[in-house]
Amino acid sequence: MRILIAASSNYIAFHGQAIFTMNLAEGLARNGHEVMVAAGSDRGHPYREQVNGVQLEAVRALSLKVIHPDSYLPLFPSIAARRILDAFHPDIVHIQDHYPLGRAMVVAARRRGIRLVGTNHFMPDNLAAYVPLVPRIKPLYNFVLWHWMREVFDRLDAVAAPSRTAAEMMKKVGVRPPVFPISCGVDTNLFRFDPSVDRLTWRARYGIDLNRKVFLFVGRVDREKRLDVIIRAVGLLDRDDIQFMIAGNGAARASLMTLVQELGLEERVHFTGFIPNSDLPSLLNSIDMFCMPSEAELLSMASLQAMACARPMLVADAVALPELVTADGNGLLFHPSDIDDAARCMALLADHPERWPAMGAASLERIQPHCLENIVHRYEDLYRNALVR
Repeated sequence: MRILIAASSNYIAFHGQAIFTMNLAEGLARNGHEVMVAAGSDRGHPYREQVNGVQLEAVRALSLKVIHPDSYLPLFPSIAARRILDAFHPDIVHIQDHYPLGRAMVVAARRRGIRLVGTNHFMPDNLAAYVPLVPRIKPLYNFVLWHWMREVFDRLDAVAAPSRTAAEMMKKVGVRPPVFPISCGVDTNLFRFDPSVDRLTWRARYGIDLNRKVFLFVGRVDREKRLDVIIRAVGLLDRDDIQFMIAGNGAARASLMTLVQELGLEERVHFTGFIPNSDLPSLLNSIDMFCMPSEAELLSMASLQAMACARPMLVADAVALPELVTADGNGLLFHPSDIDDAARCMALLADHPERWPAMGAASLERIQPHCLENIVHRYEDLYRNALVR
Protein backbone atom coordinates (compact mmCIF):
# COMPACT_ATOMS: atom_id res chain seq x y z
CA MET A 1 0.00 0.00 0.00
CA ARG A 2 0.96 3.62 -0.51
CA ILE A 3 0.08 5.27 2.82
CA LEU A 4 0.11 8.99 3.57
CA ILE A 5 0.06 9.95 7.26
CA ALA A 6 -0.70 13.60 8.01
CA ALA A 7 -0.13 15.43 11.29
CA SER A 8 -0.01 19.14 12.06
CA SER A 9 2.70 18.52 14.67
CA ASN A 10 6.28 18.27 13.48
CA TYR A 11 7.47 14.69 12.89
CA ILE A 12 10.45 14.58 15.25
CA ALA A 13 8.89 15.53 18.58
CA PHE A 14 8.59 14.03 22.03
CA HIS A 15 4.89 13.95 22.84
CA GLY A 16 2.58 10.98 22.50
CA GLN A 17 1.01 11.79 19.14
CA ALA A 18 4.36 12.42 17.44
CA ILE A 19 5.94 9.29 18.92
CA PHE A 20 2.96 7.21 17.78
CA THR A 21 3.12 8.70 14.27
CA MET A 22 6.82 7.91 14.00
CA ASN A 23 6.46 4.38 15.38
CA LEU A 24 3.53 3.58 13.10
CA ALA A 25 5.12 5.06 9.97
CA GLU A 26 8.42 3.24 10.49
CA GLY A 27 6.62 -0.01 11.35
CA LEU A 28 4.57 0.19 8.16
CA ALA A 29 7.73 0.91 6.15
CA ARG A 30 9.45 -2.15 7.65
CA ASN A 31 6.46 -4.21 6.55
CA GLY A 32 7.07 -3.20 2.94
CA HIS A 33 4.61 -0.32 2.45
CA GLU A 34 5.43 2.98 0.75
CA VAL A 35 4.94 5.51 3.55
CA MET A 36 4.99 9.29 3.50
CA VAL A 37 4.43 11.54 6.51
CA ALA A 38 3.27 15.10 5.93
CA ALA A 39 3.86 17.21 9.04
CA GLY A 40 4.58 20.72 10.19
CA SER A 41 8.19 21.81 9.73
CA ASP A 42 10.24 22.18 12.90
CA ARG A 43 12.58 24.45 10.89
CA GLY A 44 9.90 26.82 9.65
CA HIS A 45 10.74 26.31 5.98
CA PRO A 46 9.59 23.24 4.02
CA TYR A 47 12.00 20.34 3.46
CA ARG A 48 12.09 16.67 2.48
CA GLU A 49 13.99 13.83 4.13
CA GLN A 50 14.13 10.05 4.22
CA VAL A 51 13.87 8.92 7.87
CA ASN A 52 14.23 5.20 8.58
CA GLY A 53 12.45 4.23 5.39
CA VAL A 54 9.76 6.92 5.70
CA GLN A 55 9.46 9.83 3.26
CA LEU A 56 9.06 12.99 5.33
CA GLU A 57 7.39 16.00 3.72
CA ALA A 58 7.79 18.87 6.18
CA VAL A 59 5.31 21.64 5.41
CA ARG A 60 6.12 25.32 5.94
CA ALA A 61 5.04 26.17 9.49
CA LEU A 62 4.96 29.04 11.95
CA SER A 63 6.35 28.41 15.42
CA LEU A 64 3.82 29.14 18.18
CA LYS A 65 6.36 29.01 20.99
CA VAL A 66 4.66 32.04 22.55
CA ILE A 67 1.76 29.69 23.34
CA HIS A 68 3.69 26.45 23.75
CA PRO A 69 7.33 25.55 22.95
CA ASP A 70 6.33 22.50 20.89
CA SER A 71 3.52 24.11 18.86
CA TYR A 72 3.70 24.79 15.12
CA LEU A 73 1.05 26.04 12.71
CA PRO A 74 1.40 24.71 9.14
CA LEU A 75 1.01 27.58 6.66
CA PHE A 76 -1.03 27.35 3.46
CA PRO A 77 -2.16 23.78 4.32
CA SER A 78 -4.59 23.46 1.39
CA ILE A 79 -1.87 24.20 -1.16
CA ALA A 80 0.48 21.78 0.58
CA ALA A 81 -2.16 19.04 0.76
CA ARG A 82 -2.99 19.26 -2.93
CA ARG A 83 0.68 19.25 -3.93
CA ILE A 84 1.55 16.27 -1.73
CA LEU A 85 -1.43 14.16 -2.82
CA ASP A 86 -0.79 14.81 -6.50
CA ALA A 87 2.89 13.90 -6.15
CA PHE A 88 2.56 10.81 -3.91
CA HIS A 89 -0.74 9.30 -5.13
CA PRO A 90 -1.57 7.42 -1.90
CA ASP A 91 -3.99 4.52 -1.68
CA ILE A 92 -5.11 5.78 1.72
CA VAL A 93 -4.67 8.89 3.86
CA HIS A 94 -4.40 8.61 7.65
CA ILE A 95 -4.81 11.86 9.61
CA GLN A 96 -3.65 12.28 13.20
CA ASP A 97 -5.69 15.34 14.12
CA HIS A 98 -8.38 17.72 12.93
CA TYR A 99 -6.11 20.76 12.86
CA PRO A 100 -5.46 22.73 9.64
CA LEU A 101 -3.16 20.30 7.82
CA GLY A 102 -5.31 17.27 8.70
CA ARG A 103 -8.48 19.06 7.63
CA ALA A 104 -6.89 20.19 4.35
CA MET A 105 -5.79 16.61 3.62
CA VAL A 106 -9.33 15.34 4.20
CA VAL A 107 -10.86 17.92 1.85
CA ALA A 108 -8.30 17.31 -0.90
CA ALA A 109 -8.36 13.50 -0.56
CA ARG A 110 -12.15 13.29 -0.75
CA ARG A 111 -12.13 15.31 -3.98
CA ARG A 112 -9.71 12.75 -5.40
CA GLY A 113 -11.71 9.74 -4.20
CA ILE A 114 -8.98 8.59 -1.80
CA ARG A 115 -10.00 6.57 1.26
CA LEU A 116 -9.52 8.22 4.63
CA VAL A 117 -8.94 7.03 8.18
CA GLY A 118 -8.02 8.96 11.28
CA THR A 119 -6.73 8.49 14.79
CA ASN A 120 -8.10 10.87 17.39
CA HIS A 121 -5.65 11.85 20.15
CA PHE A 122 -7.77 14.83 21.26
CA MET A 123 -10.14 15.66 24.07
CA PRO A 124 -11.19 19.18 25.10
CA ASP A 125 -9.45 18.86 28.46
CA ASN A 126 -6.09 18.79 26.65
CA LEU A 127 -6.53 22.49 25.85
CA ALA A 128 -8.63 23.59 28.83
CA ALA A 129 -5.64 24.65 30.92
CA TYR A 130 -4.73 27.22 28.26
CA VAL A 131 -8.20 28.71 27.75
CA PRO A 132 -9.31 31.38 30.26
CA LEU A 133 -12.67 31.02 32.02
CA VAL A 134 -13.20 27.38 30.96
CA PRO A 135 -14.73 26.37 34.34
CA ARG A 136 -17.49 28.96 33.83
CA ILE A 137 -18.35 27.86 30.30
CA LYS A 138 -17.38 24.16 30.38
CA PRO A 139 -20.51 22.76 28.64
CA LEU A 140 -20.28 25.31 25.81
CA TYR A 141 -16.51 24.86 25.59
CA ASN A 142 -16.84 21.06 25.30
CA PHE A 143 -19.61 21.33 22.69
CA VAL A 144 -17.63 23.72 20.49
CA LEU A 145 -14.39 21.75 20.63
CA TRP A 146 -16.03 18.37 20.01
CA HIS A 147 -17.95 19.90 17.08
CA TRP A 148 -14.65 21.17 15.69
CA MET A 149 -13.24 17.63 15.79
CA ARG A 150 -16.40 15.96 14.44
CA GLU A 151 -16.60 18.35 11.49
CA VAL A 152 -13.42 16.71 10.18
CA PHE A 153 -13.68 13.15 11.48
CA ASP A 154 -17.24 12.67 10.22
CA ARG A 155 -15.81 12.78 6.67
CA LEU A 156 -13.60 9.71 7.24
CA ASP A 157 -14.23 6.10 6.26
CA ALA A 158 -13.04 4.75 9.63
CA VAL A 159 -11.73 6.14 12.91
CA ALA A 160 -9.33 4.72 15.48
CA ALA A 161 -9.07 5.76 19.11
CA PRO A 162 -6.16 4.74 21.38
CA SER A 163 -8.26 3.04 24.07
CA ARG A 164 -11.72 1.62 24.72
CA THR A 165 -12.49 4.69 26.82
CA ALA A 166 -11.44 6.99 23.96
CA ALA A 167 -13.56 5.04 21.46
CA GLU A 168 -16.64 5.23 23.69
CA MET A 169 -16.05 8.93 24.18
CA MET A 170 -16.07 9.51 20.42
CA LYS A 171 -19.24 7.47 19.96
CA LYS A 172 -20.89 9.40 22.79
CA VAL A 173 -20.20 12.77 21.18
CA GLY A 174 -21.72 11.53 17.93
CA VAL A 175 -18.82 10.70 15.60
CA ARG A 176 -20.52 9.01 12.62
CA PRO A 177 -17.92 6.68 11.04
CA PRO A 178 -17.18 3.34 12.75
CA VAL A 179 -14.76 3.79 15.66
CA PHE A 180 -12.21 1.10 16.60
CA PRO A 181 -10.09 1.05 19.77
CA ILE A 182 -6.47 0.52 18.71
CA SER A 183 -3.66 1.22 21.15
CA CYS A 184 -0.80 3.51 20.19
CA GLY A 185 1.50 0.64 21.13
CA VAL A 186 4.99 0.47 22.56
CA ASP A 187 8.24 -0.81 21.07
CA THR A 188 8.93 -3.75 23.38
CA ASN A 189 12.29 -4.36 21.69
CA LEU A 190 13.43 -0.99 23.02
CA PHE A 191 11.37 -0.72 26.19
CA ARG A 192 11.80 -3.95 28.13
CA PHE A 193 12.62 -5.23 31.59
CA ASP A 194 16.41 -5.34 31.87
CA PRO A 195 17.79 -6.45 35.26
CA SER A 196 21.34 -6.02 33.94
CA VAL A 197 21.03 -2.22 33.93
CA ASP A 198 23.49 -0.56 36.33
CA ARG A 199 20.93 1.27 38.45
CA LEU A 200 23.50 3.19 40.48
CA THR A 201 25.25 4.57 37.38
CA TRP A 202 22.03 5.66 35.71
CA ARG A 203 20.67 7.23 38.88
CA ALA A 204 23.88 9.16 39.37
CA ARG A 205 23.82 10.36 35.74
CA TYR A 206 20.43 12.03 36.21
CA GLY A 207 20.81 13.25 39.78
CA ILE A 208 18.53 10.61 41.28
CA ASP A 209 19.18 9.89 44.94
CA LEU A 210 20.81 6.49 45.33
CA ASN A 211 19.13 5.73 48.65
CA ARG A 212 15.58 7.00 48.15
CA LYS A 213 12.45 5.33 46.80
CA VAL A 214 11.96 7.06 43.49
CA PHE A 215 8.73 7.92 41.66
CA LEU A 216 9.33 9.05 38.08
CA PHE A 217 7.16 11.03 35.66
CA VAL A 218 8.18 11.22 31.99
CA GLY A 219 6.43 13.39 29.43
CA ARG A 220 5.40 16.93 28.57
CA VAL A 221 5.70 19.12 31.65
CA ASP A 222 2.41 20.90 31.01
CA ARG A 223 -0.44 22.01 33.22
CA GLU A 224 -2.90 19.28 32.21
CA LYS A 225 -0.45 16.63 33.50
CA ARG A 226 -1.28 17.79 37.06
CA LEU A 227 2.24 17.34 38.38
CA ASP A 228 1.39 19.89 41.04
CA VAL A 229 -0.73 17.22 42.75
CA ILE A 230 2.25 14.89 43.22
CA ILE A 231 4.56 17.72 44.24
CA ARG A 232 2.12 18.77 46.95
CA ALA A 233 1.66 15.13 47.98
CA VAL A 234 5.42 14.85 48.48
CA GLY A 235 5.27 17.92 50.70
CA LEU A 236 2.34 16.48 52.63
CA LEU A 237 4.21 13.24 53.32
CA ASP A 238 7.29 15.03 54.69
CA ARG A 239 9.42 11.90 54.22
CA ASP A 240 13.11 11.95 53.39
CA ASP A 241 13.04 8.45 51.89
CA ILE A 242 10.88 9.45 48.89
CA GLN A 243 11.98 11.39 45.81
CA PHE A 244 9.83 12.52 42.87
CA MET A 245 11.61 12.88 39.51
CA ILE A 246 10.13 14.93 36.67
CA ALA A 247 11.70 14.10 33.29
CA GLY A 248 10.87 16.28 30.30
CA ASN A 249 10.28 19.87 29.29
CA GLY A 250 7.15 21.91 28.78
CA ALA A 251 5.27 25.14 29.34
CA ALA A 252 4.64 24.49 33.05
CA ARG A 253 8.18 23.64 34.09
CA ALA A 254 9.09 27.10 35.39
CA SER A 255 5.92 27.44 37.48
CA LEU A 256 6.36 23.94 38.92
CA MET A 257 9.97 24.70 39.86
CA THR A 258 8.72 27.80 41.63
CA LEU A 259 6.15 25.69 43.50
CA VAL A 260 8.90 23.29 44.59
CA GLN A 261 10.95 26.19 45.92
CA GLU A 262 7.95 27.67 47.76
CA LEU A 263 7.30 24.33 49.45
CA GLY A 264 10.98 23.80 50.28
CA LEU A 265 11.11 20.49 48.38
CA GLU A 266 14.29 21.01 46.35
CA GLU A 267 15.88 17.90 47.88
CA ARG A 268 12.85 15.69 47.26
CA VAL A 269 11.60 16.86 43.85
CA HIS A 270 14.11 16.88 41.00
CA PHE A 271 13.75 18.07 37.40
CA THR A 272 15.98 16.15 34.99
CA GLY A 273 15.06 18.05 31.83
CA PHE A 274 14.79 16.24 28.51
CA ILE A 275 15.73 12.55 28.47
CA PRO A 276 16.99 11.20 25.10
CA ASN A 277 15.04 8.22 23.85
CA SER A 278 18.25 6.19 23.89
CA ASP A 279 18.56 6.73 27.67
CA LEU A 280 14.92 6.34 28.62
CA PRO A 281 14.70 2.51 28.81
CA SER A 282 17.73 2.33 31.12
CA LEU A 283 16.39 5.17 33.26
CA LEU A 284 13.01 3.45 33.58
CA ASN A 285 14.78 0.27 34.65
CA SER A 286 16.65 2.26 37.31
CA ILE A 287 13.75 3.84 39.20
CA ASP A 288 11.26 2.20 41.54
CA MET A 289 7.80 3.40 40.45
CA PHE A 290 6.26 5.33 37.59
CA CYS A 291 3.75 8.11 38.16
CA MET A 292 1.12 9.60 35.82
CA PRO A 293 -1.19 12.09 37.60
CA SER A 294 -2.80 13.47 34.41
CA GLU A 295 -6.59 13.69 34.15
CA ALA A 296 -6.64 13.98 30.34
CA GLU A 297 -5.05 10.79 29.02
CA LEU A 298 -6.72 8.86 26.22
CA LEU A 299 -4.00 6.25 26.73
CA SER A 300 -0.53 7.49 27.93
CA MET A 301 2.43 6.21 25.93
CA ALA A 302 4.82 7.06 28.75
CA SER A 303 2.85 4.73 31.00
CA LEU A 304 3.06 1.97 28.38
CA GLN A 305 6.84 2.42 28.22
CA ALA A 306 7.14 2.18 32.00
CA MET A 307 4.95 -0.93 32.10
CA ALA A 308 7.10 -2.56 29.40
CA CYS A 309 10.07 -2.00 31.76
CA ALA A 310 8.15 -3.80 34.55
CA ARG A 311 7.57 -0.78 36.77
CA PRO A 312 4.88 -0.57 39.46
CA MET A 313 2.46 2.21 38.52
CA LEU A 314 0.84 5.12 40.37
CA VAL A 315 -1.78 6.84 38.20
CA ALA A 316 -4.84 9.03 38.51
CA ASP A 317 -8.13 7.14 38.29
CA ALA A 318 -9.15 9.18 35.25
CA VAL A 319 -10.17 8.67 31.60
CA ALA A 320 -8.23 5.72 30.11
CA LEU A 321 -5.55 5.20 32.77
CA PRO A 322 -7.63 2.57 34.62
CA GLU A 323 -7.42 0.45 31.46
CA LEU A 324 -3.68 0.20 32.10
CA VAL A 325 -3.52 -0.08 35.87
CA THR A 326 -5.51 -2.25 38.26
CA ALA A 327 -5.39 -1.35 41.94
CA ASP A 328 -3.24 -3.86 43.84
CA GLY A 329 -2.46 -5.51 40.48
CA ASN A 330 0.30 -3.61 38.72
CA GLY A 331 0.01 -0.51 40.89
CA LEU A 332 -2.37 1.89 42.57
CA LEU A 333 -4.87 4.50 41.40
CA PHE A 334 -5.60 7.69 43.31
CA HIS A 335 -8.60 10.01 43.09
CA PRO A 336 -7.90 12.70 40.46
CA SER A 337 -6.61 16.01 41.92
CA ASP A 338 -6.81 14.55 45.44
CA ILE A 339 -3.51 15.42 47.13
CA ASP A 340 -4.33 13.45 50.28
CA ASP A 341 -5.17 10.30 48.32
CA ALA A 342 -2.08 10.66 46.13
CA ALA A 343 0.06 10.94 49.26
CA ARG A 344 -1.64 7.89 50.80
CA CYS A 345 -0.94 5.81 47.68
CA MET A 346 2.66 6.99 47.46
CA ALA A 347 3.25 6.00 51.08
CA LEU A 348 1.59 2.62 50.56
CA LEU A 349 3.81 1.83 47.59
CA ALA A 350 6.95 3.14 49.25
CA ASP A 351 6.32 1.13 52.43
CA HIS A 352 5.94 -2.21 50.66
CA PRO A 353 8.93 -2.82 48.36
CA GLU A 354 8.31 -6.54 48.69
CA ARG A 355 5.28 -6.05 46.42
CA TRP A 356 7.16 -4.29 43.63
CA PRO A 357 8.34 -7.44 41.76
CA ALA A 358 4.78 -8.82 41.54
CA MET A 359 3.46 -5.45 40.40
CA GLY A 360 6.20 -5.22 37.77
CA ALA A 361 5.37 -8.71 36.51
CA ALA A 362 1.70 -7.69 36.27
CA SER A 363 2.72 -4.63 34.22
CA LEU A 364 4.64 -6.89 31.82
CA GLU A 365 1.61 -9.14 31.43
CA ARG A 366 -0.72 -6.22 30.72
CA ILE A 367 1.58 -4.72 28.11
CA GLN A 368 1.49 -7.67 25.72
CA PRO A 369 -1.58 -6.54 23.68
CA HIS A 370 0.12 -3.14 23.22
CA CYS A 371 3.21 -4.57 21.47
CA LEU A 372 4.02 -2.29 18.51
CA GLU A 373 4.13 -5.13 15.97
CA ASN A 374 0.55 -6.05 16.87
CA ILE A 375 -0.58 -2.44 16.55
CA VAL A 376 0.98 -2.02 13.10
CA HIS A 377 -0.86 -5.15 11.91
CA ARG A 378 -4.13 -3.79 13.29
CA TYR A 379 -3.69 -0.56 11.34
CA GLU A 380 -2.90 -2.54 8.20
CA ASP A 381 -6.21 -4.35 8.67
CA LEU A 382 -7.99 -1.02 9.23
CA TYR A 383 -6.57 0.34 5.97
CA ARG A 384 -7.54 -2.78 4.01
CA ASN A 385 -11.08 -2.73 5.35
CA ALA A 386 -11.42 0.97 4.50
CA LEU A 387 -10.22 0.31 0.95
CA VAL A 388 -12.87 -2.35 0.27
CA ARG A 389 -15.83 -0.45 1.79
